[in-house]
Amino acid sequence: MNIRPINEEYSVSGQIQVADLDEIKALGFKSIVCHRPDGEEAGQPSFAAIAARASELGLAIKHIPVGPMGVTPDAVVAMVDALDDFERPMLGYCRSGARSTATYEHSLRQR
Repeated sequence: MNIRPINEEYSVSGQIQVADLDEIKALGFKSIVCHRPDGEEAGQPSFAAIAARASELGLAIKHIPVGPMGVTPDAVVAMVDALDDFERPMLGYCRSGARSTATYEHSLRQR
């Protein structure tokens, strides 16, 4: 896990594991957004597995998959909703953090 802050309310990471969620909570994150589609790569944990543990820890979590076509208008709207609804600081993750960064940047233009 390589968490990179974008600003004081939002950070990004590459793929996280279920075991990382305790540390994510300990670091002070209040919510998580996954921008990675399920099944993108062999061995990748499912969103459901991540979400189950996140919920146990009291972390809000949302799945906003961004596929090979890039950030869609629907993904931007869903991200704006997440930013409106979830406490921060928020962690966004995907394979490398790039889609999480792009989706967040697009959503800032809509707020």
